[in-house]
Amino acid sequence: MLRHMGQQEVYDFLKRNKTRWFFSKEISKGLDVSIGSVTNCLKKLRENKAINFKGTKRKEQFQYRYKG
Repeated sequence: MLRHMGQQEVYDFLKRNKTRWFFSKEISKGLDVSIGSVTNCLKKLRENKAINFKGTKRKEQFQYRYKG
């Protein structure tokens, strides 16, 4: 069952895997939470400049990584 979670869990997931870039779908699977929850958290973390992100060839798609 998918559960809701907060920005801290997404941040901690990226911190534990700091050498890799992730798509939001991969983070969702890794944490076993809904893609919507992950997307909302990533958006807030992006706005707060708490994580690294880069665009991909697809419009509106990003990859994310721990900023450390």
